[in-house]
Amino acid sequence: MKRRSLLLGTALALAVTWNAAFARNTDVGTPREETLIVDMLNARITNPTMMNPFLEGVTLSHGLHQLAYSQLWEIDTTTGTQYPALAATMPEPLDKDFTKFRFKVREGLAWHDGKPFTAEDVVFTAEMIMGNEKVPFSGYLKGVIKTIKAVDAATIELETVKPYPRLAVALGSVIYGNLFRPVPKHIWKDVDAATFNNFPPVGIGSYKYKAHDPNGYWMLWEKRDDWQRSDAGQIKGDPKPKYVLFRSYGPEEKRIIAMAQNDYDILTDITPEGLEILRNRNKNTQGWFDKFPWANLDDPCQRGMHFNLAAAPYDKWQVRWALALAANIENVSMGTFSGMLRASAIAVPPVSIVSKTYHAPMSGWLKDMALPDGYKPFDADFALRMAKRLEKEGVDGAPTEANAARDLFGVGWWRHDPAKAQQLLESVGFRKAGNQWQKPDGTPWKMVINAPADFEVQSQRLAFAVANEWRGFGIDVTVQQMQGGPFFTAYSTGNYDVGSYWSSSCAIGPDLFVRLEGWHSRYARPTGTPAAFNRERLNDPEVDKLIDQLSAMQATDPGVVPTSTAILQALARQLPVIEMFGTSKFVPTNNYYWDNYPSAKNYYEGPWWWWSNFKYTVSQLKPTGRK
Repeated sequence: MKRRSLLLGTALALAVTWNAAFARNTDVGTPREETLIVDMLNARITNPTMMNPFLEGVTLSHGLHQLAYSQLWEIDTTTGTQYPALAATMPEPLDKDFTKFRFKVREGLAWHDGKPFTAEDVVFTAEMIMGNEKVPFSGYLKGVIKTIKAVDAATIELETVKPYPRLAVALGSVIYGNLFRPVPKHIWKDVDAATFNNFPPVGIGSYKYKAHDPNGYWMLWEKRDDWQRSDAGQIKGDPKPKYVLFRSYGPEEKRIIAMAQNDYDILTDITPEGLEILRNRNKNTQGWFDKFPWANLDDPCQRGMHFNLAAAPYDKWQVRWALALAANIENVSMGTFSGMLRASAIAVPPVSIVSKTYHAPMSGWLKDMALPDGYKPFDADFALRMAKRLEKEGVDGAPTEANAARDLFGVGWWRHDPAKAQQLLESVGFRKAGNQWQKPDGTPWKMVINAPADFEVQSQRLAFAVANEWRGFGIDVTVQQMQGGPFFTAYSTGNYDVGSYWSSSCAIGPDLFVRLEGWHSRYARPTGTPAAFNRERLNDPEVDKLIDQLSAMQATDPGVVPTSTAILQALARQLPVIEMFGTSKFVPTNNYYWDNYPSAKNYYEGPWWWWSNFKYTVSQLKPTGRK
């Protein structure tokens, strides 16, 4: 860590500094003081003209998802409640069984080409997706919508396949967004949704496509002249940036240099040591907190090691549990983010409200939980050891009191027990040849962990930290870093054994339906076939039954928490994912050109720059007047 910090600091010291006394343009020719520059979450885009929002592996987080397209219902991240966006009302149930609904769409909206947005666009989008089995989202949507029709230009009525009291969750944003993105009928009616490039894109947000780099390093969006005809414009008003430039400078070193020189306003992801260097180099930058732990620890998607359960040997629970017990979670935490992580052993992130509802109440069950052979794997003292370790290393602000330590570092994790891990592997035919493990067929155990390349830095570094633990245990492990498109395509199609993924383990509040429902076996697909959900290929009748029960409940039903808890317990026993940490987001902002970013002290929204509600945050930023 110290060597990396020294290299970063040296690079910054050698960087060409900018004289702030002179106004300037961005490197794409727009006035800098009129341009909000945002780090691209998935780094360089390998195919920048592929903008079809319905296909797996297509990169959307360069503004297409956040600025151009909109959701029927959005999420207020401060309260966890949904509100109408493209829709004008929440779904109104028309029967006591929650199978028939009516809702209005927002009037006065227009697509980027000026054509009016109507209920017919929403109906067309649904029917288009359901009518094309090559679109990955088709199977899911056909499991929700039975019929849908436009009663008039502003009114939609639909019938669901089964009781669906959470219709707004099924078709609207709760966390990152929703795959149901209404598109203009007049453009999509004559194309194949499974092959259409959709370039240039025509959306409905306040910003429209302006230009892009053919090599995929930037995407430029320009504010519409008629921004009042966008959902964000009607809800939040006139956005002040004339341009929003999504820009990738590559590795962290270059990105930090860029923000140090005021060439970035928002970074999506950096390391803790990177933030320290940046804060020392540019006093206009800040993290979510202004002291330890600096990061926002309430990102709704946690990190861990995901398995393809359709691939041997990861189809055996003994193998997955052996891998969990072979990893020293303290070392993994230090190797990933210098210990600034909150551990989680269950399949939901340890964000504050979720932890109070599930992690803390389940801690007693976790202590008593036993594997089929009677072994109890839970360790409740991880947080205390982590706090003492950081205190010993002289970390300023690390908690010393037991409850404070558990609040920060989590209620516990699995034991580090290599002897038990060895016993589990030997029980299913694995053997050691010297210091290296061999599979039951006598061949060396070689493992490849898929990891992000130059994006999602916590998952990237987590893969290396875990690989180091498993190598020490005797497994031949390679980390394969991948660009966004191939990385997510491999996950969807099941062309992976182990991956540092995250999207199945998300939550923003006590109602966990939106992600737990995705574990149902009906979403599992054969390896090679894209799966919209359940990309781990879990097939568990107990989990299916509990999900079906949860699906029929309203979000406020008193049975939601106990049923969700039972699902989490079943997943913990099966371990399709070795859940490890909630996500710590060091998401620096730079207030040289723009101000009023959300922060711990200005918490009007979470710092999720890659979510669909980013467009509403942009509308609340204020220019500083600096040139």
